Amino acid sequence: MRILALETSTEYCSVALWQDGNRANRSVLAGQKHSEVLIEMLDGLLREAKVKLAQLDGIAFGAGPGSFTGVRIACGAAQGLALGASLPVAGVSTLLALAQASGHHKVIAALDARMGEIYHAAYQKRAGKWVAVCEPTLCRPQLAPAVEGSGWFGAGSGFKMYETVLGNYYGGQLTGMDSMAIPQASAIAELAAEQFAAGKGMDAALAAPVYLRDKVALKTCERER
Repeated sequence: MRILALETSTEYCSVALWQDGNRANRSVLAGQKHSEVLIEMLDGLLREAKVKLAQLDGIAFGAGPGSFTGVRIACGAAQGLALGASLPVAGVSTLLALAQASGHHKVIAALDARMGEIYHAAYQKRAGKWVAVCEPTLCRPQLAPAVEGSGWFGAGSGFKMYETVLGNYYGGQLTGMDSMAIPQASAIAELAAEQFAAGKGMDAALAAPVYLRDKVALKTCERER
């Protein structure tokens, strides 16, 4: 099975090609230039692997949450490529991608959502499958959902931005954290391969980003409150 994956929900832009468990990936700090570098990265990756779009079994993308513009770019690019090649797509949670790449079995994933909030989810791997203990949500770090037990690992920029708050909140439940972790296309590809193998790929026209937040910015009166 061959899966092409792209992830642009943060300041990084990454692409990956998953071929029966073997991965090739590229990642660059794109800032706000994702749309300028993404297609070139994808084209270079496929040419290097000598794989054409028509030879793929599906295209996956980081569906969010994350940057509003970033998740739209990933979704739109995946849709365009998939429609042109008549391929199914799979949207994968960026928070689940953090858990997948962490190397741990109990993960609290938190991404900085700005405006004093985080995107949060907690996952535990049971019988080789990820189970959402806390579904993805948008919240203030001091109001993050509680988790039971110990042995949890923290991953994501939320732990960098609010290290003290989240560290104190989860206390002795955390065995460690990687505050520099970002969602990567390689993890998106791994998770999507499971979806495609289970026949859960979707029509490209139905693909949609996951925002969690309805508004990009607060009004002046809202910021003051």
